[in-house]
Amino acid sequence: MSGGDQTSVDSRPRLVVRKVLAKPQREGDGAVVRRSIGRMELKQLDPFLMLDEFSVSAPAGFPDHPHRGFETVTYMLQGAFTHQDFAGHKGTIRTGDVQWMTAGRGIIHSEMPVGEGSQKGLQLWINLSSKDKMIEPRYQELVKEDIKRAEKDGVEVRVIAGESMGVKSPVYTRTPTMYLDFTLKPGAHMKQSIPESWNSFVYVIEGEGVFGSLNSSPASAHHVLVLGPGDVINVWNKSANPLRFVLIGGQPINEPVVQYGPFVMNTQDEIDQTIEDYHFCKNGFENAKHWKSQ
Repeated sequence: MSGGDQTSVDSRPRLVVRKVLAKPQREGDGAVVRRSIGRMELKQLDPFLMLDEFSVSAPAGFPDHPHRGFETVTYMLQGAFTHQDFAGHKGTIRTGDVQWMTAGRGIIHSEMPVGEGSQKGLQLWINLSSKDKMIEPRYQELVKEDIKRAEKDGVEVRVIAGESMGVKSPVYTRTPTMYLDFTLKPGAHMKQSIPESWNSFVYVIEGEGVFGSLNSSPASAHHVLVLGPGDVINVWNKSANPLRFVLIGGQPINEPVVQYGPFVMNTQDEIDQTIEDYHFCKNGFENAKHWKSQ
């Protein structure tokens, strides 16, 4: 057995139950994203609300916009993005860095590309339970060097959240989550355990791999693969090129989801209240009165 976690012989392999190609669409100001979770074919996968693979060149980007009720996880694959919010938090996320932002009761921020050419990455939206939706915003930021990694038998993993190959991430996941970035050399095979009660999926970044069972058809870049029940995922790279993908899983919240763009709550009344709070700069949006990104 190569890579991943050690699993018992009576483990139940997760198979691919759904495969969706992330097609380009326009978002923000002139930006193009490939949305996999959050599109008509796959509205959500509790606790995940959205996954975008973005490729943005200046002057396009994501200017000032609000969030409430969930978390955004931005993982830079190439280039850099600057972010700043109405509470004075600002910085630059570079290749290999992660920003884990808990929007909670309210954030207004901007996310704009830095430098020449295309800036690429993934942004995941993770829902928060009703008890956590109105908490104070917070950030967890990891530079590339802080993200723990492990390598064995042609399998390399970067552990953004959760645990793999005995390596554990320091990220605190309010909604229990795993977020693993795997690269498999040609011919490599890996197993990774996943808590049985969690929902999970794979997003292929580059290359081509066989997921779930040896006789399943290969999946290539820009596909999201929803995994069925079980407690372990098997992956093979039968191709002549490296395979890179993220494996993401989370504990379902099992609560109603009412979404209005960047606001995600449990009821329509809460959404109406959020729109009012945003419009009148109150209940978490006070700083919006006098703020604009620079």
